[in-house]
Amino acid sequence: MISKLRLLLPLLAFTFFTLNGCNNDNTTEKVINVGFVPSENMQEVTKNAQPLAEMLSKAVGKEVKTFIATDYTGIVEAFRAGKLDIAFLTPAAYVMANNEAGVKVVLKAQRHGNDFFYSAIITRKDSGINKLEDFKDKTFSFGDTLSTSGNIFPKKMFLDKGIDPKEAFKHVIYSGGHDATVLAVFNKKVDGGAVFSNDTKGHDGAWTQFLKPEEASQIKAIAYSDPIPADNVCVSKDLDPEIEKKLTQAFIDVGKDKVGQKLIQKLYRIDSFVPATDKDYESVKIAIKVAGIDLPNELANKKKK
Repeated sequence: MISKLRLLLPLLAFTFFTLNGCNNDNTTEKVINVGFVPSENMQEVTKNAQPLAEMLSKAVGKEVKTFIATDYTGIVEAFRAGKLDIAFLTPAAYVMANNEAGVKVVLKAQRHGNDFFYSAIITRKDSGINKLEDFKDKTFSFGDTLSTSGNIFPKKMFLDKGIDPKEAFKHVIYSGGHDATVLAVFNKKVDGGAVFSNDTKGHDGAWTQFLKPEEASQIKAIAYSDPIPADNVCVSKDLDPEIEKKLTQAFIDVGKDKVGQKLIQKLYRIDSFVPATDKDYESVKIAIKVAGIDLPNELANKKKK
């Protein structure tokens, strides 16, 4: 009996340590999946996402993989399916992801020392349009239907002035992006459009980024929205709190690192990150309601395309 037990002990010990080792491997080797929202320059996103993932991997001690969505809803769907741990999101897309997948916002972007931006209503300087009321019976371009500064806040701006975007314009297009809206306005395809701006002085907006200086000088902004809380970094509701803490700090550290700063600048023109909470995006939730945007319906429509 004792001799049989002696033979079994090594086998039991091997089994115990093998199983124990497997359990530890599953914990320590968990892959972190990071999502990136679409940008006007997808080549830059694709090129710089991997180096950023490698920086995050070194910081948290885990493999980090990238997922680059073709649109905002791709990130929301990936969160809902449990395929993402952390991701970049626009303000409105965050509200949708929070509603649909329970994601938590942890950081927001800073640009030029500000953690907010604006929606700007632009037109050509030779258009004769100087105020929102002048757009009656004119043509207009919004951006993506889920764009915070390209659709939601500008619609609220018109409605706050008693102008119904559904009835006021002669014709409306949805360009799908800020760059496309800027080009449509510059090339006189439409009389005006809604795009983002990082200030209210006309020095740093979509038209100055996507047009040559001599072209941008022919564009003017006739109205700006209230400040909009910046785009953000969100985490899955199922992410381990310790990993969440490490990733959050890793993103903050990236904004303090020279190499990291260059990467996030090229990705989304971000300078750094600061802590954020759901309360910071209350104004976005209000704008969505005022603008009459049905987020679940928008998500369903985009899934059909």
